Parts: sequence; structure tokens; C-alpha cells
Amino acid sequence: MSLEYYFDHNATTPCFDEVVEAMQPFWRQHCYNPSALYRGARVAKDAVEQARREVAALVEAYPEQVLFTSGGSEANSWGVAELWRQSRSGAVGVSRIEHPSVLEAARAQRGECHPLAVNEVGELDMAALQQQLESGTDAIAVMAANNETGVVQPLQQLSELCRHSQCRWHCDAVQLVGKVPFSFSQSHCATLSLSAHKLNGPKGVGALVVREPARLSPHQRGGGQERSLRAGTENVAAIVGFGVAASIWHQQGEGLRQHLTQLGHYLEQQLRRRFPTARLFATEAEQRLPNTLFFALPAIEGQSLIMALDRVGFAIASGSACGSHHEAPSHVLQAMGVSDELARGAVRVSLGIDSCRDGVDSLLTALEQQVKGLRSIAALGW
Repeated sequence: MSLEYYFDHNATTPCFDEVVEAMQPFWRQHCYNPSALYRGARVAKDAVEQARREVAALVEAYPEQVLFTSGGSEANSWGVAELWRQSRSGAVGVSRIEHPSVLEAARAQRGECHPLAVNEVGELDMAALQQQLESGTDAIAVMAANNETGVVQPLQQLSELCRHSQCRWHCDAVQLVGKVPFSFSQSHCATLSLSAHKLNGPKGVGALVVREPARLSPHQRGGGQERSLRAGTENVAAIVGFGVAASIWHQQGEGLRQHLTQLGHYLEQQLRRRFPTARLFATEAEQRLPNTLFFALPAIEGQSLIMALDRVGFAIASGSACGSHHEAPSHVLQAMGVSDELARGAVRVSLGIDSCRDGVDSLLTALEQQVKGLRSIAALGW
């Protein structure tokens, strides 16, 4: 499949060439364990610490606040567990539209868990949240940007509310960082989760960014790695790749975001022109990731459309890659009040830095052809 026809960048992104090149020496030439004392090990350890500085710079944090994990899901699990561990009241609020790694981690905790409502476009109901905080909830899990709809939460307002209420906030920023500028130092997040493979880095590595690392409980025991908070030999090559990807987004992010914004605008404009009856679940009128368009077409089942497009070489998605094998409608759309019938028709197009206007035009042409074919089959009653 050509990257020109790959439109599922919210699921994963191809690595930058510089990332692949930087990682290669750490599989053989510099294969050493960073915890050892000899010279080669020090090279590996220095590379890990350089990557830590690069990831920290991307989100305006201190290097000592960055703890490497196996990915965004592990970072979410750790951050969510800390909400209950450090909650004074034992009452934690979790938005209804969180990634499954947050929702499942929350269900595994002991203590009160209060669902936080969103409005019809997927933005957090701030008035309801304020009432929840006034009633005793003192910790929340609210993502920065939704992986399905692309909706970005009112982060400044959320930060101010948490600061005023002394509320601990875990923020899943896996989809936001890179596509939208974000400052950890200016936010009121207690913990922030990141994932390299959403930033054109490698799979298998992420980070938990922590406001006060000294207050954190160890996530894995048995070694001194990551300040004795996450035991286990570091995945040096992947961490190095994460650092390089973070550095590229930090240095070139403005231009990359401009490309995504312009192409995303073109995609929405052309989709509306070719499919006037399409239901867009978040539009440019809302605060939305520049690369993401989540929509449904009348009388078209989403999974059938995805498979039809796959047969002609195009990759789009129905929502979260972590939940794509479940038949239930999107929990995000259900939280927004969308009917199950319409939700089952939802598909997501997410652009990347390799996407181009010609590719978008080809996708929309293929979409027209496949929708026509699916409607013909439906009319025959097959």
C-alpha cells in the first residue's frame, strides 16, 4: 500500500527517515545495557538521556519529569492508577470519551469513579465538571484530543478549573502533541501520556510526563531504571527514535502543522461538496485536530465501506485501532448522543505528513465509487 493512500495516521504513523537511521546503531554497534559501568554502556545511557531532553523540550517540561514507558497505553494505566492513589476523597472523574486504555484502567481501580459528560460535539461539559468538583471529586482523567473525532478539549479552561479546585488531572495527550502546540509547564496536568508512534517515531515506546516525580509510586519494581519507578532494561533503540521524532516535531512543527491544516481544510471542503448529506461529527467550526475527519454517510455501514476501500488500496478506519475489532458502536459517539445506527456508519480519515492533495482526491473518487457500489448491493437486497 502506498503511503499516499494511507489515511489512518491516528492509528500509527510511518517513522521519519532520520528516526530509522538514528535507531540502527543501538541494535548492534551500541547494543549495551545502559545500567552497566563500561564505556559502551555509557554511550547507551547518554543516548537515553539525550532522548529524554528532546521529549521534554517538545512539551515544555523538565527532562527529570519524563519517564519512558512501553507506549501510551502503559503511560495511561500508570497515570490513572496515580489518580486514585493520590486522591484525598477517593472520588475520581473520568470523561466518557477516553481511550480504552484509560477507561479499562479506571474500571480496575478501587474507589468511586464518576463519568464526566460531553456535549453533542464531544467537548467536556464544563458546568457539569465544576459541579462534580464542588461535590468532592478531586482528580480527573480528561484527554487533550480525542483519537476518533479529533475534538480538542478547552485545555486552558480545564487547567484553570483544576488549578482553582486543586484537582489532580491526568491528560492523555497521545493524539494532540505534535499536531497542536502544548506546554506541560503552562498546563495544570499532574501527569501526561505520550506515544512515539503517533509522532513518526517507533512503536513500543512512550512516556509519562509527571509534575512531581517524587510523589509517584513505582509502576514496576525490581530495578533502578527510570529513577527506580519503572524497572526493566530500557528499550534504547526505540527511546532514541522517540527522541529524534520529538526533536523533528519541536523544530519543524510549525511547517508540518501548516501542511496538515491546509490539507485537512481541503479534505473537509471536498467531502462536503461530493457528499452533501454526510454527517460530520466534528467540523472546522469546532476546535479539532487539523488532520482528522470523522463522518458517516447515510445508509452506509462503516465497516463495509472500510473493507471496500481496502480492496482498492485505501486505508481508513472506524475509530480507535485499539477497539476496531469490537462490533459495538463507538462509545465516543454514544457519549455525544449519536444514535447507534448512525454511529455504525462512522469512518475516520486521518492525514499525515506524507499525505498530499492528489491522494485526497484519489480517496474521494474511490469513496464515491465504493459508496455507489454498496448502495447498489443494498438496493438488490443482498
